Amino acid sequence: MIILDPLILIVMVALDIYIWMVIASAILSWLVHFGVLNTRNQVVSMVGEFLWRVTEPALRPIRRFMPNLGGIDISPIILILVIYFLQMVLQNIRIALFQSGL
Repeated sequence: MIILDPLILIVMVALDIYIWMVIASAILSWLVHFGVLNTRNQVVSMVGEFLWRVTEPALRPIRRFMPNLGGIDISPIILILVIYFLQMVLQNIRIALFQSGL
């Protein structure tokens, strides 16, 4: 309990941060697609490249199994739901550890 509780909390915070990165990546891709942001801008390019490198390894396997929805990419939503599920599992593990007194 002494080591596992803080470790589980750190993992849950990291998952929260990753959710925000997935959301930021989706919003940035919309803004670039609709011409609001220009990828020739160095800051936009660097942020976009970072978010793509961080989120694409988790999104790629989901996209492989998704049917073609005609330009609508719901893989970020599915990834966020999977992360929420993992957070709930971690929270249940944390509660079980607390109740057992470990």
